[in-house]
Amino acid sequence: MLSMQDSLVILAIVLVLFGGKKLPEIASGMGKAIKGFKKEINRPDEIEILPEKDAEAKKDLEKTEHKT
Repeated sequence: MLSMQDSLVILAIVLVLFGGKKLPEIASGMGKAIKGFKKEINRPDEIEILPEKDAEAKKDLEKTEHKT
């Protein structure tokens, strides 16, 4: 677990590397990425339903891909 002192050192290093103007942009981007990841994790799996002809064509395609 990180202590308060460790967190402040990391924050200072990040501030020096990226500057004060970039920090909010980075935090916003990370927040959006985490939100999108959680959204995709909680989304139910989609079931692919194909007509019979399309299913046969897909099987043939998979067979040829495995041969190469």
